[in-house]
Amino acid sequence: MDRVTPSNFMWTDYAGVLFDLDGVITPTAEIHEHAWGELFAAYHFTRVDYLNHVDGKPRYDGVRSFLTSRGVTLAEGTPNDAPGDESVCAMGNRKNELFNIILERDGIAAYPGSQAIVDLLAEADIPSAVVSSSKNAVPVLAAAGLSSRFDVVVDGIVVADKGLAGKPAPDGYLLGAERLGVEPTRTVVIEDATSGVAAGKAGCFAVVIGVDRGAGVEALLDSGATFVVNDLDELLPCADHDAAAINGAAR
Repeated sequence: MDRVTPSNFMWTDYAGVLFDLDGVITPTAEIHEHAWGELFAAYHFTRVDYLNHVDGKPRYDGVRSFLTSRGVTLAEGTPNDAPGDESVCAMGNRKNELFNIILERDGIAAYPGSQAIVDLLAEADIPSAVVSSSKNAVPVLAAAGLSSRFDVVVDGIVVADKGLAGKPAPDGYLLGAERLGVEPTRTVVIEDATSGVAAGKAGCFAVVIGVDRGAGVEALLDSGATFVVNDLDELLPCADHDAAAINGAAR
């Protein structure tokens, strides 16, 4: 079978599509990065820290991973901890508080290319789902006017309630496929984070599309992306695939 590339990829070859949310459908990654930056300002948090330690991970895992990188150990605490800096959970809850403040203040809109793909899938009657580590996926979709556009949403709340492992484990994506009623081997995963790409690969999904919003083409390919594009508009019918074919050649 020929390898799948941006130039020969066709949405209608697949039974379903699973989207990550932050950085794939909406630029919420920018809000998350800003909130993480405020949370960890005392630690001189950088974009490299964001990409390496928190991007795509459940909130508490991100706190733990970043603090470990700085040689800091905190008590775990509980999800009921008040927002603050006394425990991993308290810091995670403070980050969530900061995120919601920024979301309410600035709002959010879908990437035009991603919106166009969502519309294309609806017209082609291809079911789609959102699979996100974020516990804010539902309010983000509402803020972007997309609440009714997805058949299934598996977010951080669902993952926690089900006791599933977060990305890079494939659990969330496998649940998304199950609830969508499609087989992973006939389903597309779309991710911008290396941890999410790794989750798609681990779940043996048919195609894992990496969207390079800053993680880097090589990093996404190394994590298991089938190919990488700069934006999903490169996968619209009649789109110019030349740049995508160069940047996202499958391995």
